Amino acid sequence: METHIFTDITPPPAMWAQRKNLVSLTINVEDCKNPVITLEPTKLYFKGTGGPDKKTYEVTIDLFNEIDTESKYFVRERSIEFFLRKKEEGPYWPTIFKDKKKVHWLKIDFNRWRDEDDSEPEENGGEESQDLDEMMRRMGGLNGAGGGQMDLNDLGGSEDDEDDDEDLPALE
Repeated sequence: METHIFTDITPPPAMWAQRKNLVSLTINVEDCKNPVITLEPTKLYFKGTGGPDKKTYEVTIDLFNEIDTESKYFVRERSIEFFLRKKEEGPYWPTIFKDKKKVHWLKIDFNRWRDEDDSEPEENGGEESQDLDEMMRRMGGLNGAGGGQMDLNDLGGSEDDEDDDEDLPALE
Protein backbone atom coordinates (compact mmCIF):
# COMPACT_ATOMS: atom_id res chain seq x y z
CA MET A 1 0.00 0.00 0.00
CA GLU A 2 1.38 3.40 -1.02
CA THR A 3 1.50 6.30 1.38
CA HIS A 4 1.01 9.80 -0.02
CA ILE A 5 2.26 12.80 1.86
CA PHE A 6 0.36 15.97 1.11
CA THR A 7 1.95 19.25 2.02
CA ASP A 8 0.12 22.50 2.60
CA ILE A 9 2.52 24.55 0.48
CA THR A 10 0.72 27.19 -1.49
CA PRO A 11 2.44 29.12 -4.29
CA PRO A 12 1.82 32.86 -4.07
CA PRO A 13 -0.17 34.73 -6.71
CA ALA A 14 2.37 36.35 -9.01
CA MET A 15 2.84 38.29 -12.25
CA TRP A 16 5.82 38.52 -14.58
CA ALA A 17 7.06 40.49 -17.56
CA GLN A 18 10.36 40.85 -19.37
CA ARG A 19 12.59 42.97 -21.53
CA LYS A 20 15.75 42.05 -23.43
CA ASN A 21 17.88 42.33 -20.31
CA LEU A 22 15.40 42.01 -17.45
CA VAL A 23 12.71 39.80 -15.94
CA SER A 24 10.20 41.48 -13.65
CA LEU A 25 8.41 39.25 -11.13
CA THR A 26 5.84 40.53 -8.63
CA ILE A 27 4.72 38.23 -5.83
CA ASN A 28 1.38 39.50 -4.53
CA VAL A 29 1.48 38.81 -0.79
CA GLU A 30 0.37 41.68 1.46
CA ASP A 31 2.10 42.49 4.75
CA CYS A 32 4.81 39.88 4.20
CA LYS A 33 7.37 40.49 6.93
CA ASN A 34 10.85 38.95 6.70
CA PRO A 35 10.34 36.65 3.72
CA VAL A 36 12.97 34.04 2.94
CA ILE A 37 14.35 34.79 -0.53
CA THR A 38 17.16 33.02 -2.34
CA LEU A 39 18.45 33.96 -5.79
CA GLU A 40 20.62 31.45 -7.63
CA PRO A 41 21.76 31.64 -11.27
CA THR A 42 18.87 29.46 -12.47
CA LYS A 43 16.54 29.42 -9.48
CA LEU A 44 14.44 31.73 -7.32
CA TYR A 45 13.07 30.63 -3.94
CA PHE A 46 10.44 32.53 -1.94
CA LYS A 47 8.75 31.71 1.35
CA GLY A 48 6.69 34.19 3.31
CA THR A 49 3.60 34.67 5.40
CA GLY A 50 1.05 37.38 4.70
CA GLY A 51 -2.31 38.37 3.36
CA PRO A 52 -5.51 38.79 5.36
CA ASP A 53 -5.38 35.14 6.51
CA LYS A 54 -1.65 35.24 7.40
CA LYS A 55 -1.17 32.28 5.09
CA THR A 56 2.28 30.83 4.36
CA TYR A 57 3.29 30.86 0.70
CA GLU A 58 6.26 29.07 -0.79
CA VAL A 59 7.59 28.57 -4.30
CA THR A 60 10.76 27.55 -6.09
CA ILE A 61 11.03 28.69 -9.69
CA ASP A 62 13.53 26.93 -11.94
CA LEU A 63 14.22 29.79 -14.33
CA PHE A 64 14.30 29.40 -18.10
CA ASN A 65 17.81 30.84 -18.28
CA GLU A 66 20.48 32.34 -16.00
CA ILE A 67 20.11 35.58 -14.06
CA ASP A 68 22.57 37.79 -12.22
CA THR A 69 22.36 36.74 -8.56
CA GLU A 70 23.00 40.36 -7.55
CA SER A 71 19.61 41.34 -9.01
CA LYS A 72 17.38 43.56 -6.89
CA TYR A 73 14.15 42.90 -5.05
CA PHE A 74 11.93 45.08 -2.89
CA VAL A 75 9.63 44.00 -0.07
CA ARG A 76 6.69 46.38 -0.19
CA GLU A 77 3.41 46.56 1.78
CA ARG A 78 1.35 44.77 -0.88
CA SER A 79 3.94 42.75 -2.80
CA ILE A 80 7.52 41.65 -3.28
CA GLU A 81 8.97 42.96 -6.54
CA PHE A 82 11.91 41.29 -8.23
CA PHE A 83 13.94 42.86 -11.04
CA LEU A 84 16.08 39.99 -12.27
CA ARG A 85 18.82 41.00 -14.66
CA LYS A 86 19.32 38.36 -17.35
CA LYS A 87 22.86 36.98 -17.45
CA GLU A 88 22.84 37.38 -21.24
CA GLU A 89 20.84 40.09 -22.93
CA GLY A 90 19.11 38.76 -25.95
CA PRO A 91 15.99 37.12 -27.16
CA TYR A 92 12.95 37.00 -24.94
CA TRP A 93 12.36 33.86 -22.94
CA PRO A 94 9.30 31.91 -24.09
CA THR A 95 8.36 31.52 -20.41
CA ILE A 96 9.86 32.16 -16.99
CA PHE A 97 10.06 28.42 -16.25
CA LYS A 98 12.83 26.13 -17.42
CA ASP A 99 10.38 23.31 -18.18
CA LYS A 100 7.90 25.66 -19.93
CA LYS A 101 5.02 24.60 -17.68
CA LYS A 102 1.88 26.68 -17.18
CA VAL A 103 0.62 27.32 -13.67
CA HIS A 104 -2.60 28.90 -12.43
CA TRP A 105 -0.91 31.24 -9.95
CA LEU A 106 1.36 33.09 -12.42
CA LYS A 107 -0.03 35.69 -14.83
CA ILE A 108 1.47 38.10 -17.36
CA ASP A 109 2.04 41.61 -16.00
CA PHE A 110 0.71 43.55 -18.99
CA ASN A 111 1.50 46.89 -17.32
CA ARG A 112 5.22 46.10 -17.60
CA TRP A 113 5.26 43.86 -20.66
CA ARG A 114 6.71 45.04 -23.95
CA ASP A 115 6.81 42.71 -26.92
CA GLU A 116 10.23 41.82 -28.25
CA ASP A 117 9.54 43.43 -31.61
CA ASP A 118 8.09 46.65 -30.16
CA SER A 119 10.23 49.66 -30.90
CA GLU A 120 11.82 51.29 -27.91
CA PRO A 121 11.02 54.91 -27.02
CA GLU A 122 13.34 57.47 -28.57
CA GLU A 123 14.54 58.76 -25.20
CA ASN A 124 18.07 57.89 -24.01
CA GLY A 125 19.44 58.02 -27.54
CA GLY A 126 17.40 55.02 -28.67
CA GLU A 127 18.85 52.68 -26.04
CA GLU A 128 16.48 50.52 -24.06
CA SER A 129 14.92 53.07 -21.74
CA GLN A 130 13.52 50.66 -19.17
CA ASP A 131 16.77 49.17 -17.94
CA LEU A 132 17.03 48.07 -14.33
CA ASP A 133 18.43 51.33 -12.98
CA GLU A 134 15.73 53.44 -14.62
CA MET A 135 12.97 51.10 -13.47
CA MET A 136 14.34 51.17 -9.91
CA ARG A 137 14.49 54.97 -9.94
CA ARG A 138 10.85 55.11 -10.96
CA MET A 139 9.88 52.57 -8.30
CA GLY A 140 11.26 54.70 -5.51
CA GLY A 141 15.00 54.25 -5.50
CA LEU A 142 17.61 51.59 -5.03
CA ASN A 143 17.32 51.36 -1.28
CA GLY A 144 16.28 47.68 -1.34
CA ALA A 145 13.82 48.01 1.53
CA GLY A 146 11.10 49.77 -0.40
CA GLY A 147 9.79 53.15 0.56
CA GLY A 148 9.78 56.17 -1.66
CA GLN A 149 6.88 57.26 -3.78
CA MET A 150 6.14 56.35 -7.36
CA ASP A 151 5.38 59.29 -9.62
CA LEU A 152 2.10 58.46 -11.31
CA ASN A 153 3.19 60.54 -14.31
CA ASP A 154 5.74 57.78 -15.04
CA LEU A 155 2.98 55.26 -15.72
CA GLY A 156 2.52 56.39 -19.30
CA GLY A 157 -0.29 58.01 -21.15
CA SER A 158 -0.50 61.68 -21.87
CA GLU A 159 -2.64 64.68 -21.15
CA ASP A 160 -4.24 64.18 -24.57
CA ASP A 161 -5.83 60.94 -23.27
CA GLU A 162 -8.50 63.03 -21.56
CA ASP A 163 -9.69 64.23 -24.98
CA ASP A 164 -10.66 60.68 -25.98
CA ASP A 165 -14.26 61.13 -24.85
CA GLU A 166 -14.94 64.12 -27.13
CA ASP A 167 -16.17 61.79 -29.91
CA LEU A 168 -18.87 60.20 -27.70
CA PRO A 169 -22.51 61.21 -28.28
CA ALA A 170 -24.30 63.12 -25.53
CA LEU A 171 -26.29 61.09 -23.02
CA GLU A 172 -30.06 61.59 -23.11
